[in-house]
Formats: sequence, C-alpha cells, structure tokens
Amino acid sequence: MMTTYTITDLAKEFGITTRTIRHYEDKGLLNPSREGTSRMFSNRDRVRLKLALRGKRLGFSLAEIRDLFDLYDLARDEKLQLQEFLTKLERHRTLLVQQREDIEIMLDEISFFETQCRKLLAESQGSSKEPAVT
Repeated sequence: MMTTYTITDLAKEFGITTRTIRHYEDKGLLNPSREGTSRMFSNRDRVRLKLALRGKRLGFSLAEIRDLFDLYDLARDEKLQLQEFLTKLERHRTLLVQQREDIEIMLDEISFFETQCRKLLAESQGSSKEPAVT
C-alpha cells in the first residue's frame, strides 16, 4: 500500500501554508493525484517538497529548483546531475559572497554616518546652552 499525504498533512509537517504547497504545485514541483476535489500527495511529492524548501533556504529560485528536479527526472547519469548541482551551488556561493561584501560596505557607511550625526548632535547641544544668569 502506497503512503499518501493530504495537503494539510504536509503543511503541518513542514510548517508552511497550504497556499505555498498549491503554489509549488502550480510551478511544477509537485504532482499530486486527485481523489474527487482532494489532492493526495505521494511520498515522492513529500520528498520533493522537502528538497524544494531546503533549496529555498539555500536561496534558489523555484525555477532553479524545478530545473534540478527535471534534470533528476530526465537524466540517466547521476554524474551529470551532480555536476549541474555543483555549478548552481558555485554560482550561488559567488552571489552570496558578493552580497556579503556589499552588506559589509553598507554597514561601514552606516557606522560612519551614525558617528557623524552623533558628533553634530553633541556639538549643537554644546553651543545651544544659554548662559547662566548671575
């Protein structure tokens, strides 16, 4: 007997909304069967959902994840799949490293302007003191 899951089962298990699951289905990542109006997800769909969520956490787009799934579904050679995945990981790492460098530059600029603002505020408070009446 094949294990099946409802959309609610998967949503609870992975802590996501049923809307997210339907969106992943619309994007071709999942292919549930139908029992009347209910979606019934196979263990294969469950694994694909788990992998898709992991891919999203790594920063891959749904299109990139679908491409990887398609490669897996169509390729007979696991080596090709692994090479393609490594290529995508390397591209993504390069992008993230660049983003990290950009963020460091922005944080340095924020610190600089924060220091300047504090200095100007301190100077303006010092000059706005009224002389004491004697």
